[in-house]
Amino acid sequence: MTSTSGSASSGRAVRARGGPADPWRRTTAAGVLLGAGVAASVVDLLVLHLLLQWHHFYDRSTTAVAVASDGVLHALGWTATVWGLVLLLDVRRRGPVPRGRWWGGVLVGLGGFQLVDGVVDHKLLRLHQVRYDVEDLVVYDVVWIGSAVLVLAAGLVVLRRAGRSAARGDG
Repeated sequence: MTSTSGSASSGRAVRARGGPADPWRRTTAAGVLLGAGVAASVVDLLVLHLLLQWHHFYDRSTTAVAVASDGVLHALGWTATVWGLVLLLDVRRRGPVPRGRWWGGVLVGLGGFQLVDGVVDHKLLRLHQVRYDVEDLVVYDVVWIGSAVLVLAAGLVVLRRAGRSAARGDG
């Protein structure tokens, strides 16, 4: 479904909402990718892996394998970050960026990455734990997964409000 609203003078067709170039979806996707990339590359890798040295992405082998797994995580995190920024630039090129959608997407990406890491990587696959050599790992798990749920929920609330605002025509 394509309409020619918007920049008809430039010869570009602007796809209607719901199409592949839907600015709402692209903005949300851009935010989610950037949020997940920042969570992987900055929060998890930089802080927990490098600065605090609490764990590596894959701790069930040698140190060399653990460091190599961190490199793979780092590459994937930056790929998501760059992809999110490219999508954001594409949205901006087509028109104004709906900021509520953008920030909601970023929070969903941050919280979503952390939640998947905490539940799937830590608990189900046991690739690594938040921290080793502590008496009570439950505290770390509760903080990690609990903060993920809070950030994810905040992102969903922001996205919902942005959708309502847009439906009223003031967003």
